[in-house]
Order: sequence, then structure tokens, then C-alpha cells
Amino acid sequence: MFDERVAKVLANMEEMGLEQMLISDPPSIFYLTGRWILPNERLLALYLNKNGNHKLFVNKLFTVDGDIGIEKVWFSDTDPGCRMISDCTDHTKPLGIDKKMAARFLLELMELGAGTGYKNASRCVDAARQVKDPDEQEKMIRASKLNDAAMAQFRGLIKEGVTESEVAAGMNRIYKELGTEGPSFGPLVSFGANAAIGHHKPDSTVLKEGDCVLFDVGCKKDNYCSDMTRTFFYKHASEKGREVYEIVKKANLAAQAAMKPGMQFCQVDRIARSIIEEAGYGPYFTHRLGHCIGIEVHDAGDVSAVNTDYIKEGMIFSCEPGIYLPGELGVRIEDLMLITPDGAVSLNQDSKELEIING
Repeated sequence: MFDERVAKVLANMEEMGLEQMLISDPPSIFYLTGRWILPNERLLALYLNKNGNHKLFVNKLFTVDGDIGIEKVWFSDTDPGCRMISDCTDHTKPLGIDKKMAARFLLELMELGAGTGYKNASRCVDAARQVKDPDEQEKMIRASKLNDAAMAQFRGLIKEGVTESEVAAGMNRIYKELGTEGPSFGPLVSFGANAAIGHHKPDSTVLKEGDCVLFDVGCKKDNYCSDMTRTFFYKHASEKGREVYEIVKKANLAAQAAMKPGMQFCQVDRIARSIIEEAGYGPYFTHRLGHCIGIEVHDAGDVSAVNTDYIKEGMIFSCEPGIYLPGELGVRIEDLMLITPDGAVSLNQDSKELEIING
């Protein structure tokens, strides 16, 4: 499995005219080796070369058990790590670098002449990670099923007098009880006008009758993330709230129905956005339609008006149109979509019908 992933990265490197690359991003190293290493300020680098002379440069402080199919080169805090890397690179060829390499390491490698030139080659790994293999798809399906199960319980947290922070704490407890590895990001809970604030963090706001209740939540399972948003109303929904909700749901469903391999991401964004614009709420849809997801809740790649890349079978990304009316309310509906040969399948089965919670 990991050999296949390395091969995908090498193929992408070849398209960029690169024979060698250094990868320092921990999630990408996990993707290619199956080992999590969080180096903090220390040097960590996976060296890939088209000739197969791959090496993982890792500090002795960390543990990398078992055979990972790649030679491990160990060093201590007092060893010249960058020089050790430079001694292995081909100084007669350009060197690919990923976007996460710290400047202090890159500058030293440049001074050492580790390559004839240096290219941001992040896309070589990012493009490989965007298309999920069957094992990854199964893990993400499981994570989303757990998120659906959690959302079913989250409704019970909405009661008279509760605060956003109290609900968020209850969400974390539910994720733990369901056997997840915890949330994939801090749960976002927004009542009423707070839901119109982008990524509002839960605070001491108390729920009141007529509020919309926006939950943007996700969990991790087997190192893969889920992400979903649902918007409810407490006790009753205003006429404006109902109107906005149905427009957002229409945009969500229309975009999902159109998704298929070969479409551009910007085309999908346009489908959802045009529905909201035609309803007169265009200025209040203030973000892209979605983002790629996998090992990280925001993997590289998005569903936006400026992304002209083509959708491929095996990709997984969010579909999350929204309308945000400052001082009034916000509505967002989000699912994760798996691209199949024939279209797209939602990984989330939680209902999207307008729901009133009486608490």
C-alpha cells in the first residue's frame, strides 16, 4: 500500500521534472510511511529519489517502530542534520521541497548546495493524497458514520438555558463515548446571530427561543477525519429562517447531484452559488463551497470559484453552502462527498430536512 503511494508521488515528481524531493510535512510522511512523527521544532525529512534511494531522516528522540520500507537515518540534537541530508542528495539535480519545510532548514540546505535549484513540489504529495485509495475510503466512511451517530446525540444537548460552551463540552464527551479518537477540530456551536459569524467559537451565549443552532463538527477514526454541518432551530423558526434554510438545502443538493469525474471544482461551486445568488442572497454566501479532507480536516485542494482543477474518482471533499445574515442568523449544511465513476455519494446520512428542536 505505501509502496503504491510513494509511486504516485514519484510519478507526480516526474511530471514536474524532478528526480528528488524532501518532504517535511508530518501528515504527508504518515501517508507515505504509516508512522506519525511530530517533530515540533526539530528537523524531520523524508527524501524520495526516482532511483529508489529513499531515506527518512529522523531525530533519535522519536520512535519509528518496524520496517517502513524506507531506510531510517538517525541523528541527535547535536548532529548536523541538514549536512547529513545534503550528503545524500544529488547536487547536480534540482531538489523539490514541500510547503512545510522551515526556512532555517531550507536556507541551510541551499547554502550546502543540496540541489542545483529548489522547487515547491508540495503538489506532488498533495495530488496523491487527494485521491483516496480503497483503504482510505473505508476509513473515511467509518469516521463519517460515527459523526452521523454523534450528530444524532448532539440534538439532545439543546435545552433551555444551555450555553454554546456547555454544548461543545457535551460534544467532546459524546465523541469519546462513541470510540472516536476525538474531534477532528474544535466543535463549532453557534446560537442565533453568532451563526452568521464565520467559524464562531463557542462562548457563554445562552440559547433562546427562535434561535438557529449551527453545529459544524467532525471526529477522527483510524487517523482520518470527518466533517459535517447541520443547522437546527430552537422552539420555532422565523419565516426568514425557513426561507434561508430551504435555499441553502437546495444549493447543497443541486451541487451534489451534479458532481462527477471530469468536472472542474469551480463548476460545482458555480452551481451552488448561482442558486443562492438567484434567491437574492449572493453577498451572504461568503466562503468557498468546500474543501478536500482526509488525514487532515483541510487537506490541500478546495471547491472554489478559482480552482480550475478537475474532479477525479476517489476524491473526497465537503459540500457546504451557507447564507449568513449579520445580526440575525446563519445557515450552513455540509456533507462529505466521495466521487465515484458515476457521480458522487454522500458520506453523511443525517437528515437535512428543516428540524425544530423543542429541548
